[in-house]
Amino acid sequence: MRLRNIAIIAHVDHGKTTLIDVLLRQSGAFRDNQQVAERALDSNDLERERGITILAKCTSLVWNGVRINIVDTPGHADFGGEVERILNMVDGVVVLVDAAEGPLPQTKFVVGKALALGLRPIVLINKVDRSDARPHQVLDEVFDLFAALDADEHQLDFPTLYASAKEGWAATDPDGPRENMAPLFDLILSHVPEPSVTPDQPFRMLATTLEANPYLGRLLTGRILSGTVKPNMPIKALSRDGRVVEQGRISKVLAFRGLERQGIELGEAGDIVAIAGLSEATVADTLCDPYVAEPIEADPIDPPTLSMTFSVNDSPLAGTEGGKVTSRVIRARLLREAEGNVALRVTESAERDAFEVAGRGELQLAILIETMRREGFELSISRPRVVYRTDPDTGARLEPLEEVQIDVDEEHSGTVVQKLSERKGELIDMRPSGGGKQRLVLHVPTRGLIGYHGEFLTDTRGTGVMYRLFHSYVPYRGPIAGRHTGVLIANSAGEAVAYALWNLEDRGPMMIEPQTRVYAGMIIGEHTRGNDLEVNVLKGKQLTNIRAAGKDEAVRLSPPIAMTLERALAYINDDERVEVTPKSIRLRKALLDPHERKRAQRQAEAATA
Repeated sequence: MRLRNIAIIAHVDHGKTTLIDVLLRQSGAFRDNQQVAERALDSNDLERERGITILAKCTSLVWNGVRINIVDTPGHADFGGEVERILNMVDGVVVLVDAAEGPLPQTKFVVGKALALGLRPIVLINKVDRSDARPHQVLDEVFDLFAALDADEHQLDFPTLYASAKEGWAATDPDGPRENMAPLFDLILSHVPEPSVTPDQPFRMLATTLEANPYLGRLLTGRILSGTVKPNMPIKALSRDGRVVEQGRISKVLAFRGLERQGIELGEAGDIVAIAGLSEATVADTLCDPYVAEPIEADPIDPPTLSMTFSVNDSPLAGTEGGKVTSRVIRARLLREAEGNVALRVTESAERDAFEVAGRGELQLAILIETMRREGFELSISRPRVVYRTDPDTGARLEPLEEVQIDVDEEHSGTVVQKLSERKGELIDMRPSGGGKQRLVLHVPTRGLIGYHGEFLTDTRGTGVMYRLFHSYVPYRGPIAGRHTGVLIANSAGEAVAYALWNLEDRGPMMIEPQTRVYAGMIIGEHTRGNDLEVNVLKGKQLTNIRAAGKDEAVRLSPPIAMTLERALAYINDDERVEVTPKSIRLRKALLDPHERKRAQRQAEAATA
């Protein structure tokens, strides 16, 4: 059967997964009466809740006798480790752009890599049924983006379709005809070339994604570059420098058919398949016939830029809400995650019963923590830290820099620029984007962005939108001021009393409600001043047998600050931890004993003096 391999590229929430749902349905991959969940490819619970694609997935459909393999790629830069390698599996890309928002940073990130590989794009302007759609201006923005990314003349001569994936149609004009997706199918067949492969050569395949399957072991997915592959065939894995990683036999060959992976007896050159049977081979390795000596050229895996310490929960409430609390099970779970996620690095920490977990960004690590929490784990998590590098020539310290694009009302733009300048940011571009909004582009160290998002939403009254993208490593830009406020710390264990919380409201906003279990060293609120303050949240009202002449004041508490996982990770300082359990997210001091905290503070002051 003839083949076409394509990837769908878009920014977060521009409609990639919805589009694939429609393509599968209209091509007959589903039965008419088959019950299929909305956004069928977002199979992960967190993907469904957050409306984002976290893991790259592959599907296939048949149109007019041609099998089209489609890869749905993550749009968020934190999961970019998936995107970069997937483009090596395909011969064309569909660039999906929102008809109102236009091309956004993650579109730019992946499109730049696709154009550099020489892939010829098809531009699909989606959501033209929106009331604020501006498809023609967006098309001009896409052309300008391609030109800025050094697209060649063939890539700039791209075909364009207008669509509404939600309504299930695509057309060459925004006004229709609004019938079905046939124009997109036909354009893929005519514009995307067939895979350039050599079927008569020995088997070779570049592993582009990795998955740990509980039944089949390590699954390596990629496109067969030459030859054929079948179960029980001997193969070997070569690293990027030609070293033999391991030798073994293929236990199973899986191909993508609709939403399912099916075992096949023969995988042919050009098709995208998953291979089981190897235990050490990883992404960017070449899987090949035992007689092949040269590896396929592959891009190195981008290194992590952010790390956190995952440690055993040692608070007084440890083990009361989760069943997986020991360092042994935490270590096994983290190593299993790292085996299937090459953008993650797990190492032993200098601290006791702790592990250093490095990844691409706060969201990627927060997704891992949330997943473990739902599996019954209890963890203590440190503040995110950037992963520094050393310049091999000068020995200078280098830190990761991010490109930040912000859409904000003009009245708030001055505050945003000032705050990011304080965080060592540098304004690159500032221009009006219509509707009284401005688009700012800044280069900011990753350190400066940790914990900034909540402050940004407050400063812009919730109207600002911020996108960030790894740019490069640059020389260290000096110290950045942290949180300006201190915290309120419980001084004893028990259940918080409403009367005590009410009396403490003058000291700052609370993070807990009455009847919340607390312990000494737990953070229960934010102090309005810069220092930490120990408080008693267990103190009830003194009662007497004398009736008051007037009516007692009713205790009316202000709503507490709702601490989500991402907000908690961004909020804490270096001497604080986030305690994560299946039922609760608590903030605490790393050292629960007040005397130990004072001793550590004196030592830190002496070291900096």
